[in-house]
Amino acid sequence: QVHIVESGGGLVQPGGSLRLSCIASGSIFSIYVMSWYRQAPGKQREMVATILGGGNTNYAGSVKGRFTISRDNAKNTVYLQMSSLKPEDTAVYYCNADIRGVTGRNHYWGQGTQVTVSS
Repeated sequence: QVHIVESGGGLVQPGGSLRLSCIASGSIFSIYVMSWYRQAPGKQREMVATILGGGNTNYAGSVKGRFTISRDNAKNTVYLQMSSLKPEDTAVYYCNADIRGVTGRNHYWGQGTQVTVSS
């Protein structure tokens, strides 16, 4: 069984930085695309950043230039380095991973980690 766990959220001041981590564990054969999503109260969940196994990345326009996604394939881990944080970045951040395991290839979600940007 595959499990996804995010960590690193917390309270930061505007302009501050935070680094999120997402670790996939369980019966994993391969991990393909890994992504970060976020959902603010009353808002739709939106994609923040994605990274392919080969390292290609894509970002939402609202975070481009401020956030950096990276991955460590040996550790089944994806990171989201966030800088120049704004109050509008406040949301629950979720990790999604495209994983091939014992049941085939599926997308898996983590439980989310809260990021609050406030003075």
